[in-house]
Amino acid sequence: MFGSRLPQKPDRPVSAVVTGAGSGIGRSFALEVARRGGAVLCSDINETSARATAEEIRAFGGEAHAVVCDVSKLSAVQKLAKDAETLLSEPVSLVINNAGVGVGGTPVGETTMADWKWTLGINLWGVIHGCHVFAPKLREQGYGGIINVASTASYSAAPLMGPYNVSKAGALALSETLSAELAGTGVKVTALCPTLVKTNIGDNGRIIGDTSRLFHRLMDRFGVSPDKVVRMTLDAHQRGDLYVMPQFDARLIWRTKRFVPRSYAMGVGLVNRFGLSRIH
Repeated sequence: MFGSRLPQKPDRPVSAVVTGAGSGIGRSFALEVARRGGAVLCSDINETSARATAEEIRAFGGEAHAVVCDVSKLSAVQKLAKDAETLLSEPVSLVINNAGVGVGGTPVGETTMADWKWTLGINLWGVIHGCHVFAPKLREQGYGGIINVASTASYSAAPLMGPYNVSKAGALALSETLSAELAGTGVKVTALCPTLVKTNIGDNGRIIGDTSRLFHRLMDRFGVSPDKVVRMTLDAHQRGDLYVMPQFDARLIWRTKRFVPRSYAMGVGLVNRFGLSRIH
């Protein structure tokens, strides 16, 4: 059965909380978990989009509920946990910290503090809040899992993306730390680190100038389906994999940076000096 492929106690169905479930990767996670037999609490800052995802799940016979949650606020995530206890028939056994935003186009020192705080508040503090609230509950249960949506940006050090890179690097480090802390408890942790996935992050974020033009060109040419990424991630999570790098370029960047770090740093610097200036 599909449900057996998700992290759960053998005699209980999956109950999942997905943040940013109204669109993109979060929506795909919610739909795929439901297809595999799980119940889903669809959380998003946009109530309309959260409800749309939940309704789509219910349309094919799945169990889903929609709630509003601003993950940048600890109190909101604490309320999300209480909503899960009320709305879901089983204790939460899978938490997917997915909510995120995109920022880029200015160097460190010129990026506004507003953009730094906005990005870190959602991309990093949202993951911190999700882990802080749900990890103790899962540890006490002795089963379940957490998937944190990071990015290849967490280790690629792409120029003109300071806030985004820092936020995703923090999410990856938190995932690694949490994995070590939960070893032997029956709770799995996975960090998803994709490159380009076809979502609306480029349209709804704050990516400006040449960086925006480059982002959209690359997305149109190389972006992959979020459904494919999600299926790979859920399968990897079930195996107990900590890292999921679903595309070849994500794995190539990971290995290149680790095996030839100096050459990698020089290459990224050249991209900043000469690459972006030729985009029109």
